[in-house]
Amino acid sequence: MDVESLTCLLSGDYGRVKEALAKFNKQNSQVFNFTHFTSTGQWVLIWNKLFEYLADPVMPHRVDCLMAIKVLARDKTYLNETVSVEQLDGLLQLAGIGTPDGCDAPEEVQVEALKCLSNMIFQSTKCQEMCLSNSSTEGIIRRVKMYKYVMWEAFGEKIRFLISFNSNHREAPYGYDIKYFDMKLLFLLTAINCDIRAKVRDQLHGLVYLVETLDLFMSQAAIFKEFSIVLLHSNIVNLLTSVPVSCYIELVCSLSAKHDTPTAGDGIDPPAVVPFEGNNVYVLHVLVEFLRKNFQKAEKKTDQYEMLSPILTVLIKAVRADGVHRRYVRSIILPPLRDVRDRPEVGKELRNYLCSLLTSPCTQIADLSAELLFVLCKENVGRMIKYTGYGNAAGLFANRGLLGGRTGNGGEQYSSDSEDSDTEEYKQIQHAINPVIGCYEPPKPNPLEGMSEEQKEYEAMELVKLMDKLQRQGLIQPCKIGEDGRPQAVDHIMELQDEIPEQQRDHKRKT
Repeated sequence: MDVESLTCLLSGDYGRVKEALAKFNKQNSQVFNFTHFTSTGQWVLIWNKLFEYLADPVMPHRVDCLMAIKVLARDKTYLNETVSVEQLDGLLQLAGIGTPDGCDAPEEVQVEALKCLSNMIFQSTKCQEMCLSNSSTEGIIRRVKMYKYVMWEAFGEKIRFLISFNSNHREAPYGYDIKYFDMKLLFLLTAINCDIRAKVRDQLHGLVYLVETLDLFMSQAAIFKEFSIVLLHSNIVNLLTSVPVSCYIELVCSLSAKHDTPTAGDGIDPPAVVPFEGNNVYVLHVLVEFLRKNFQKAEKKTDQYEMLSPILTVLIKAVRADGVHRRYVRSIILPPLRDVRDRPEVGKELRNYLCSLLTSPCTQIADLSAELLFVLCKENVGRMIKYTGYGNAAGLFANRGLLGGRTGNGGEQYSSDSEDSDTEEYKQIQHAINPVIGCYEPPKPNPLEGMSEEQKEYEAMELVKLMDKLQRQGLIQPCKIGEDGRPQAVDHIMELQDEIPEQQRDHKRKT
């Protein structure tokens, strides 16, 4: 930064300061490393001066000042040793989460303050530690609790806010940007610090309010732009990944339970309802639809992990939490099979998308998809093969020691009643379904028909020689199924014949 600009910025003359801030923000909008400031001591000087300006109640350029702090907070070189409790508390106050009384600052100021806090908490371990004792977490949860008292109504081209009152509070409406950065900041706090995570979950009952917030956002999807809704949902899903399975029971409530449900006279939309087995599974419905939308957007394999990993993790936790959760999600993802003429991984349904990920080169996504499907199948090998095909599920079976028809112990936790009800369409062609590829396979002529026993033996030995050649060249590694149900390499292809008698016995038992 040149001497003249630095002098203007530090001058205290708010007219000159405004010009210097505008220039600084424009020049550094895409800068993330401020070596040229940190090496000369300018970073600390500018940082402290900006907070001095913010502390002045007559400072007219708060947004520009906060934008400069946000930019400087991208560099963590001196952040830990420079930031103070007073500075962090000042930002919390401007963000509207510093005290129960809220904040009179304009929304633009609150949003920029939230952005500053996000950068500082992400970059600074000292800020993370300070958030354990300050009001940041309580402030966000307090504001999240009040979202439900605000409703947006579309009226022509305008959006007006209807505000409800209770005996103790009069809440101002919160715009989309505030909600978005509230969720982002809460995610950072809970993801980075396990103590804050426990505090949000146990002391502040954060999961309940997050579910209500998700419900609210979905009910107002017609008002917000689609892009905004996706961002909001993404942040809530990210938050749910850090919530333990035991708390997921809160995602579903009984339809017969009495809740503090608003009426039409309150000016608030009643909560949406998706009934299933006497429960409202609306939140699960939202999560499944979020997965569907992300599948449609994650066309590039490079985008799959970032877009699909959080929602798959959340759904796995949800279906493990309760039988109602699993049965509802299963009814959407794995409905009774009808048309099985195409492979399981071919198509536009959720089952097809998930099956296609079972062989993804991104092993994390493949494992998450496999686990979700396996839990939906009550960890039953036969049912998994039915819905995915043995070839697609072989990786899961190998990792879990379930090859060769072995069964694991995971199924013991599920109820014994069957949830399978084959359709007539499926039963008609069930006999012709190839379990390896998981779909109908038309009858094919027998390639050995018309051959003598000597010819068959000759062809078999030729095949053995070819496989042995591929093995010696290191192109394949023949395996047999070990006692632990996992693949076990063999030294020679002829060792595979030791498995034949046992396989024949297994086949006779199954037929």
